[in-house]
Amino acid sequence: METLTLIQKVAVFALPVLLAITVHEAAHGWMASRLGDKTALMLGRVTLNPLKHVDPMGTIVVPLLTMFTGFIFGWAKPVPVNWNNLQHPRRDMGLVALAGPGANLIMAVFWGLVIKFAVLILHSAEWVAIPLIYMGGAGVLINIILMVLNLTPILPLDGGRVLSALLPPRMALAFSRLEPYGLIIIVLLLVSGMLGRILWPVALFVLDLLPASNIVKQLFLS
Repeated sequence: METLTLIQKVAVFALPVLLAITVHEAAHGWMASRLGDKTALMLGRVTLNPLKHVDPMGTIVVPLLTMFTGFIFGWAKPVPVNWNNLQHPRRDMGLVALAGPGANLIMAVFWGLVIKFAVLILHSAEWVAIPLIYMGGAGVLINIILMVLNLTPILPLDGGRVLSALLPPRMALAFSRLEPYGLIIIVLLLVSGMLGRILWPVALFVLDLLPASNIVKQLFLS
């Protein structure tokens, strides 16, 4: 496989990044609706239409700027969840938080299978197979990164929500007071390079469990 130019990398990553971020948010809304809160559903946020979830800065600009820093970062418009409508608020908020990274894991497996399919048709339809292989590799990589990043136990990330749901109420309340500083902490970790050093080993471990992991490594990590 040839090394991609900057424009080719942007083209290859565009759809996987857009889907990874928007499906992640839609999954939050879907889980919330299943657990009793229809807020996101009524606002049209339980949809795969990316226009409903796109945040111009977080979904487009930031991922493009961080694509070549070693760890892609981005976000979509948060899905509104009214915890008062949930049957078991603390537990259900944890489940709603897990739905997003869970969706990223499913999409990573899907993109891995896309690569497998593309390899099968490589000799008969190279003009289709090669773009699919590159896009599949980008899809696997971005979804793993977003899954691992979002499971980091820092509020307002999903991992922070899950940790808050697991902590005893008093400890959860104290932990929640750190949320206003969460994004600052994440950005500092990202800029310093510590975020990548902490999360890359976990991301690579997950990658090794997925279909076509050797091809993804060859394309983007060699």
